Amino acid sequence: MKILAPYFFLVTAVIFGTASNIFAKNALGFTKLLPASLSAIAIILCMFCLSNSMKSLPVGITYASFAGLCIIATTVVSFYKFSQLPNFSSIIGLIFIIIGVSMVNLLA
Repeated sequence: MKILAPYFFLVTAVIFGTASNIFAKNALGFTKLLPASLSAIAIILCMFCLSNSMKSLPVGITYASFAGLCIIATTVVSFYKFSQLPNFSSIIGLIFIIIGVSMVNLLA
């Protein structure tokens, strides 16, 4: 179980990071109190989980994985919640992000 704990924290950080991004969108420039507060709480929890993940995993690999996965997750949630479909160039870029995250984790 000790081996999986850093990855659990990493996945949890991605979930909180994605939630923070979605709440920030709903906060409309932090003019709405509830979504702005939820965004702030989510990002604090995200950083807590990310920090715990970095206790065992290398910082560069952890952050590269976190950032890439958070971008992908936010894009997917935005598609379903806000009907924001990425254009062709963005989809190609997202594919490159997926390839990069996979390479960092599998080949490093």
